[in-house]
Amino acid sequence: MMSLLGRTDVDAGEVFVNFNQNITSLAVATSGGYSLYSLGSVDSTLDKIYHTKSDELFLIERLFESSLVAIVSQRAPRKLKVCHFKKQSEICNYSYANTILAVKLNRERLIVCLEESLYIHNIQDMKVVHTIRDTPCNPQGLCALSSSSEHCYLAYPGSVTAGEVQIFDAINLHAKTMIPAHDTPLAALAFSPSGTEIATASERGTVIRVFSSQDGSRLFELRRGLKRCVSIVSLSFSTCAEYLVSSSNTETVHIFRLDRSATETAEGHGGKQSSDDWMGYSFFRFLSKTVTSYLPTQVTDVFSQGRAFASVTLPEAGVRRMCAITTIQKQLRLLIASQDGYLYVYSIPTVEGAECQLIKRHDLRLEDHYAMDIKGLNSGVSIGGAAGVPPSSAGAVGAGTGGSGSDGKSAVSVSGGGDKPSGSYASAVKGDDPVGPSSA
Repeated sequence: MMSLLGRTDVDAGEVFVNFNQNITSLAVATSGGYSLYSLGSVDSTLDKIYHTKSDELFLIERLFESSLVAIVSQRAPRKLKVCHFKKQSEICNYSYANTILAVKLNRERLIVCLEESLYIHNIQDMKVVHTIRDTPCNPQGLCALSSSSEHCYLAYPGSVTAGEVQIFDAINLHAKTMIPAHDTPLAALAFSPSGTEIATASERGTVIRVFSSQDGSRLFELRRGLKRCVSIVSLSFSTCAEYLVSSSNTETVHIFRLDRSATETAEGHGGKQSSDDWMGYSFFRFLSKTVTSYLPTQVTDVFSQGRAFASVTLPEAGVRRMCAITTIQKQLRLLIASQDGYLYVYSIPTVEGAECQLIKRHDLRLEDHYAMDIKGLNSGVSIGGAAGVPPSSAGAVGAGTGGSGSDGKSAVSVSGGGDKPSGSYASAVKGDDPVGPSSA
C-alpha cells in the first residue's frame, strides 16, 4: 500500500518502513535484515512476528496478513524475490531490464514499477498478464494499487509536466480514466480501501484532492497550508475511509476528515443552512457559493477547500515518514513510522481542532518483543549475478498476453520455485496460513 521510495534514505542507511495493505502489520528493514511486526497491541507493545538477516533491502511488501512477502535488495535492484517467510523459502524471483522502483500487491495482482514501464502479474501464478510500456518518466516509482479485489485499479502519472493521473483497470486490463488532478507534476497517490476514490497531491504540496476513481469527478479539495510549498511524502486513507492523513518534509502531519454526510446534506437541502450549521462546514460552503460571483477564482477556491481536522507536530523536519489511520482494539489510532527508526502512536480527537495525544513511541531499532530466532531467509539462496541478467536456471517468460506494450519479449525472466508457484504459495496468497507472534 505505502513505501519510502526516495533513494536518499537508502543511500544514507536509514530504516525502511512500510505498512501492509490493511494496516495490520509493519515491515522494517535495516542494513542487517528485516522484521515484520503485528500492530494489534501497538498502544503498549510492538510484537515482532518475524526477523531475518538478509542483504540490505531496497523494498519490502507484505500481502495483508499472509506469509507472502515481495522483496528487492540493494545488491540486486533489478530482481524481485517472492518469498514465503513462514516456511523460510523463496517461491520465485523475477529479473527486469531496469531498476525496480516500487512493488504493489493485492490479492489479485502484483505490480512492478520501473522508470518507464509497469508490469502486471497475476498473483495466483505470478505470470505477467500485461505490460504498460513507454509511461512518462517516473524516476520516483510513483504509483498506487487499490487493495480491493472488486475495484482493482492501478494509478500512475500520465505526464511529466502536469498532474495527470492515469487510472488502469488491472483485472480487465484496460485504461479506466484520466484525471487532470493538478497543474504541476504529481508527488503522491493513494486509493481508498474500496478503490472507488483516489487522493492526489502535486509537487507544490499545498492542496490535496480526492477524486472518484471510476469517473474522475472531484469529491474533496483539502488545503494543507497557504504559506509554503512542501514535498508530500505520504498520503493514506483511514481503514474506515472517513479520514485522510498526509506527511511531508516538514515536521507537521495533517489529518483531514472526509465529511461526506455534510456534503450530501447541504446538496440535499438545496443549499439551505440550518441554524446549527453556521459555525461549521456548511457555513463555509454557503459563503463560497455567495462570493463566487464577486471574487477571483483563486480566492473562492480557498473558501471551498477543507482544512485539517487535526494535526501532529513532530520533533524535526526533513525526516521521511509514512502515516496510517486504523482502528486498534476499537480505538482510532494515527500511526507514524519514520525513517529515523521510530513508530509513533497517537489518539485522534473527536472534536475538530483538538490535539492528537501521543500514546507510545517505539524504537524500531531496539524492539524485540516476541522475536523469533529464525535462520536467515536467504540461506542457500543466491541473489548474485549481474543485475538484470537471468540466472542460468531461469526460464524465460513472455511479458504479457496482449494489450499495451505486450510484445512477448523476454524483458522479464523467472527462476526458483519450479515452473510455477506451488500449492503453498496459493495458501499464502489466500491467507490460509496466518502468522502470529507464536508461529514457529
